[in-house]
Amino acid sequence: MLLSPIVQTLAAAGELQRDLQRELTYDGLRAAEAKGRKGGRRPAVPAGKTDDVRTSYLEGRSIAALARDHGVSRGAIRTAVADLMPDHTPTEENVPAPELPVTLDVPGKVADFLRTTELERAALDHGVTVRRCQSYTVRVTAVPAMHRKLLAHCQPLDGVHGVPAVPAQRKACREHEHRVSTLTPSP
Repeated sequence: MLLSPIVQTLAAAGELQRDLQRELTYDGLRAAEAKGRKGGRRPAVPAGKTDDVRTSYLEGRSIAALARDHGVSRGAIRTAVADLMPDHTPTEENVPAPELPVTLDVPGKVADFLRTTELERAALDHGVTVRRCQSYTVRVTAVPAMHRKLLAHCQPLDGVHGVPAVPAQRKACREHEHRVSTLTPSP
């Protein structure tokens, strides 16, 4: 079944609007991060009351009683005293936690570029290609360090090294950069 040209035009305009909105959102998040602001919801237990809650918990007050006293949920109290709870396992400071493999979709334009440069081909060749309309992604399962390494190799697509960037490749590179940045903080 063929779609009419009007419907195709409206779909293309909607896709363009969504892409622009996504890029503006990412730019705004990066700007806020550069100013030192952190996203997300504020903690339910204010910073000034956290010490009181922790002290009361150590003195033997129950989580439910603390939640009633401060007018917050029991989950909020558990978050404030998480490291004091008996089931909390402290991590050793000098031993880094092992990185577990994660699955990430690498945009097709980024995967094509990485394949032509002969870099990290093994990770891409083991990935699963997922077709989506006219484009595709390669679903790669690797440790976050490998994903960061792939991202570092695709930076020329973003026009970073004085090479003029193709808008579609630049967008694909930024999408991939956002996906990698949501994995874990860089070491």
